[in-house]
Amino acid sequence: MNRKTTLMVMVIFVSYLKVAAQNPSNYYEDVERTFYGGLIMGANFTQVDGDSYKGYRNIGLNTGVVAYAKLAPKIAGSIELLFTQKGARSNGAQQSNGGVTLITKQNITLNYAEIPIQINYFDKRKSHFGGGLSYSQLISSKEDIVHNNSTIVYDPEKYPFKKIDINLVLSGQLHLYKGLFAGLRFQYSLLSIRDDVAAEFGNAQQYNNVFALRFMYLFY
Repeated sequence: MNRKTTLMVMVIFVSYLKVAAQNPSNYYEDVERTFYGGLIMGANFTQVDGDSYKGYRNIGLNTGVVAYAKLAPKIAGSIELLFTQKGARSNGAQQSNGGVTLITKQNITLNYAEIPIQINYFDKRKSHFGGGLSYSQLISSKEDIVHNNSTIVYDPEKYPFKKIDINLVLSGQLHLYKGLFAGLRFQYSLLSIRDDVAAEFGNAQQYNNVFALRFMYLFY
């Protein structure tokens, strides 16, 4: 999914949240519950550590559902089921690690089904922050490289991305109004997402490095 489509989907979702916030009686009841859930829509800003480029230039979707379970007065566990897009985007010519190959383009697209599990601390305004782990299953991958005026679409069997990505997750959610939250998340691969990459195209091991900006609506 390209950037324009990602941004369009986010605008539609935020518009829906605005309508929901203006009519909270249809969705929101401010009562104490043990279990509650909601919807998530946001964008990932990602890079792949170990490729030929740096910078969070790749933008992808971060969308799905979330459920919370209250464990103590200010503590709740959460589990999410997400579709997330990670990867990397180049920004001009770059010498390879060995300095022999001139890389003019290296784009990586990774689509995952992801399940983050966190423990969250809530303040009196219901803003909260948490940490935990996420399990991601690779749905599809694609890599385009242009080097020395030649275009390569990587053979996924030659330099495959691993099917599983385990991440450390740290996140914060700011309570805006009723069930509406704005959140910032950081996550990083604990295990490499690919090994034994050709030296002229990156390091031997590579890792997903992600910041996500998300909106969440909880149906209390």
